[in-house]
Amino acid sequence: MPLKTELSDYAQRLGTEGVYKDNLEADVLIVGAGFGGIYCQHELRKQGFKPIIFEAGNDIGGTWRWNCYPGARVDSEVPVYQLSIPEVWKDWTWTENYPDYRELRKYFDHVDKVLGVKKDCAFDTVVTDAQFNENTGKWTVKTADGRTAYARHLIVAAGFAAKRYVPAWPGIDSFKGVIHHSSFWPDEGVDVKGKKVAVIGTGASGVQVTQELAPIAGELKVFQRTPNLTVPMGRKDLTAEEQNAAKVHYPELFAFRERCFGGFLFDIIEKNTFDDTPEEREAFFHKLWDNGGFAFWIGNYRDMLTSPEANREAYNFWAKQIRKRIGDPRKRDLLAPLEPPHPFGVKRPCLEQNYHEQFNRENVDIVDISKNAIAEIVPEGIKLADGTVHEADVIAIATGFDITTGGMTSMGLRSVNGTTLKDEWKKAAYTYLGTTCSGYPNMYFLYGPHGPTLLSNGPTSVEIQGRWIADAIKQAERQGLKFIDPTPEASQKWKDHINELSDSTLFPTTVSTYMGGSIPGKAREAVNYSGGMSDYHNEIRAALPGFKGFRTVAK
Repeated sequence: MPLKTELSDYAQRLGTEGVYKDNLEADVLIVGAGFGGIYCQHELRKQGFKPIIFEAGNDIGGTWRWNCYPGARVDSEVPVYQLSIPEVWKDWTWTENYPDYRELRKYFDHVDKVLGVKKDCAFDTVVTDAQFNENTGKWTVKTADGRTAYARHLIVAAGFAAKRYVPAWPGIDSFKGVIHHSSFWPDEGVDVKGKKVAVIGTGASGVQVTQELAPIAGELKVFQRTPNLTVPMGRKDLTAEEQNAAKVHYPELFAFRERCFGGFLFDIIEKNTFDDTPEEREAFFHKLWDNGGFAFWIGNYRDMLTSPEANREAYNFWAKQIRKRIGDPRKRDLLAPLEPPHPFGVKRPCLEQNYHEQFNRENVDIVDISKNAIAEIVPEGIKLADGTVHEADVIAIATGFDITTGGMTSMGLRSVNGTTLKDEWKKAAYTYLGTTCSGYPNMYFLYGPHGPTLLSNGPTSVEIQGRWIADAIKQAERQGLKFIDPTPEASQKWKDHINELSDSTLFPTTVSTYMGGSIPGKAREAVNYSGGMSDYHNEIRAALPGFKGFRTVAK
């Protein structure tokens, strides 16, 4: 069976009536039924709109309906990793602080039970073309199965990881075994007991797959280009009693997360690294480390992500903690080198539970492909540039996504000038406020380029943006506007602001998701707002209700 790499591989028409009918008319059409799409639907319903959702998957939940690979688990801790809607959380409790995909699916089933999301949602629906008509004031949206819909407002809630990335290795279809991208892993799973498994990539999914499969595979090899500077997850079981007792504080916690840099319940501290003595610094690092989660990343000293010298102190501590867990010297130097492969934290760290211990197993090895790249996939496995062939029965492609921008550029979006977003963004992405694009009137997006996105807890980010989008639509309708369209000048100014924020940090030093990703030919540019959640909230709010930076046209 050919390797599936596109959402359109799953598209099908599930009906001809209701949300599946042709020439569907909607006041608001939302693309995507993850956290962002569902929150926008909820906010817009409260304001009297009747939004329809087009979802490429077969159920709600966004990434958690696709990500069912072995070990798939969220990297943000509950209760902050959930919607702040009281009707939803009041009757829901979690079994652990970092839920896996199974529990997150159950959570979204609960969300639907409370909010009735699915009744206005069309599944297996992949958008392939969309353009706004300035005369009619409507978007024309086409789907892979041949339907057409019309909407006054279009919200793209596809998220940062809607476009899977598979390198163009020759011979993929010749492989005799089982091969899947981690995000298109089959729900029924893959039997790896006693088999030779190859995991390509060491991002979050690669780390999680390795942790899960290493104990049961006959042999497992991880193909690594760059080591993942992981931090401990700190997973623990939760009781319903302790959660219900804490719910009196939930409104306060949800408000507080929007004031913290990354949208969690901790913040970057006000001291610099060398304000403390070496002993004080060591004690502080240990406190963050033992706490688990992202505290060591974005709850650290304020200069850790801006000063090379300060960053090196954090890296040295990290390396010391990891290296003592790996027995083999060769593996130790590949997984946790004494010299940093890049500054700590300029790539989003993965939260791990026992990743490095897996390499102490006799059946687990690491293959360094930083200077000996994968040349092709052959029937029996993976062939490297030097001609070495590593045999495999199962290949897990954990190479990630066309990150942040790919979900939007693969949707067939066309501007009022006839150009495509895909072509426009080849050299650089331009947005206004990380929620709109010039030339695409009445189109909004969230959890994409130029918002906090990968520097944030997802639900925090999408709720700030979702409220802004709902209020912008409400104001446009209240003010009798046919459409709003951000000006090129405002977009350029926002782009400059994004670059200015990024340039004050260490992010530009490294090819990473924060700088557009590592896909060949893709623009290297800052794609996240790196000023923190609170500042972002205040900046985008300043554009309403007067639509500062927008061209407005009355009905």
